Amino acid sequence: MINKLISNIRRTNAPIVVGLDPMLSYIPEHIQKKAFAEFGETLEGAAEAIWQFNKEIIDKTYDIIPAVKPQIAMYEQFGIPGLISFERTVKYAKEKGLVVIADVKRGDIGSTSAAYATAHLGHVEVGSRSCTAFDEDFATVNPYLGSDGIKPFTEVCKKENKGIFILVKTSNPSSGEFQDRLIDGRPLYEWMGEKVTEWGADCMGDEYSYVGAVVGATYPEQGRILRKLMPKSYILVPGYGAQGGKGADLVDFFNEDGLGAIVNSSRGIIAAYRNEKYAQYGAENFADASRAAVLDMVADINGALKNR
Repeated sequence: MINKLISNIRRTNAPIVVGLDPMLSYIPEHIQKKAFAEFGETLEGAAEAIWQFNKEIIDKTYDIIPAVKPQIAMYEQFGIPGLISFERTVKYAKEKGLVVIADVKRGDIGSTSAAYATAHLGHVEVGSRSCTAFDEDFATVNPYLGSDGIKPFTEVCKKENKGIFILVKTSNPSSGEFQDRLIDGRPLYEWMGEKVTEWGADCMGDEYSYVGAVVGATYPEQGRILRKLMPKSYILVPGYGAQGGKGADLVDFFNEDGLGAIVNSSRGIIAAYRNEKYAQYGAENFADASRAAVLDMVADINGALKNR
């Protein structure tokens, strides 16, 4: 799947991923009203509104982006109906040719990690049948239980030709409380970056490993260091736009081949119609505003890469 992700990035010339992290407050009133008229102000109504919102954004952007990244917590808050909306979103995005990066941040002891890996990336045996559950292409993984929590994911990746992005240096302000702690004179995120390279060494695609890393756009210095420590790992870069990251900050997350990183924007794209810059589209044309925000983001990043 890393090969498909790279192929999609090259085809669209867009090293970005759209984060489908819908809050009800992002969803225009006309979509909510229609969903509530059919299902009431219920979990089912909220899930329907989310699904219709996602579908329209995908319809207006799938031809200019390589991937989407739904954050499962935004769906789980609406219970089983929310998870059904998550599943529908994943399937629809894949039908449109998009790579789906599931932002699930799983990671546990070996047997539990194996179940998580099966749920999101693999096949589960049901009697005489082999079935898929969510069937995403990549999943984000928390590595802080060590190798026995990662190994089940890498085993599934090799079997299914899928991938993972391991949390290394996250974009949130308090990430340094633990990730910047010095161990034998070096910050923890550097040790983690070296483990990503180790774990990914026997999970290689044509050019890059199935095992990538999450490194926040808000920490460009650390990104520069980690790029050198993980030359064959793709870096998923959250924190662009709404969290403060911009194209000029991100050039060192990429390798000299122009590959090696994919930059995420969530509310900066899906809620773009609420931004003054795209206000002319209005709530009725919210997905057109999202498309315009995608084009601006791609231009920003590619412009920075061209001029580095």
